[in-house]
Amino acid sequence: MPELPEVETIRRDLEREIVGRRIKSVVATGPRSIRRHKDPEELQGLLEGHKVTAVCRRGKYLLIRLEEPGVLVVHLGMSGQLLRAKTAREPLAPHTHVVITFTQGGQLRFVDPRTFGEMFVTRLDELEEQVPELAHLGYDPVDEVMSWTEFGERLHARKAKLKTLLMDQRFVAGIGNIYSDEILFAAGLRYDRSSETLTSQEIRRLYRAMMETLQDAIKHRGSSLVDQQYLDIFGETGDFQKLHKVYDREGQSCRRCRSPLKRVKVGGRSTFLCENCQV
Repeated sequence: MPELPEVETIRRDLEREIVGRRIKSVVATGPRSIRRHKDPEELQGLLEGHKVTAVCRRGKYLLIRLEEPGVLVVHLGMSGQLLRAKTAREPLAPHTHVVITFTQGGQLRFVDPRTFGEMFVTRLDELEEQVPELAHLGYDPVDEVMSWTEFGERLHARKAKLKTLLMDQRFVAGIGNIYSDEILFAAGLRYDRSSETLTSQEIRRLYRAMMETLQDAIKHRGSSLVDQQYLDIFGETGDFQKLHKVYDREGQSCRRCRSPLKRVKVGGRSTFLCENCQV
């Protein structure tokens, strides 16, 4: 599933590409992708003729603001992609479920092979009613400012294992399996350390690792794994996977100490770490 760096990369590209454009037509052929609407005509009526005024992000959700008091909400799920086409003549990718055409030309296409993602339109003041988890999102490391001391106070208050806590969207918004492993390696901390046991030095390391890892991942336009389910809006893969220190590198040498990296199961998910460097 795309995490904060991938969704933020898409948001920044969409901001440059579609803000100020007016929606000419909408074609929806995948009912699961628009499942909150009774039919494609309802989605069309809410989008056609409206201008895009802004593109925002909350956690892993994209919010495409319209000039009317509405917002197109996009959640990519496990395999969703938003692809920008310069002309309608460009071939549709397989599993294209929604096509938005702009009056100035070009299209935005929603592609989702596994159909866990979705698009729907709602009023901004009804957004949290439609997506309750947005009302309880935690700290956003890209959009919000927090001191490392406040971060440490929140860590100590929760008393939870570090990987579980980093992936808890109510604690930090947008971090998933890939970046929790990368952050913990950069901080030199094990996935199963309890948050209240961290020293001040370890808190500072974790906070710095979180901020730097996420910013570096955005700089490199996210991580595309071997399935290449994450693509940016231009259909290109990210580059950050080339810089992964532990994720999906089981058995390979640690880039810090040369010990073989390990993989363990945590809550049904694979966790990658260096047992020598992380304590």
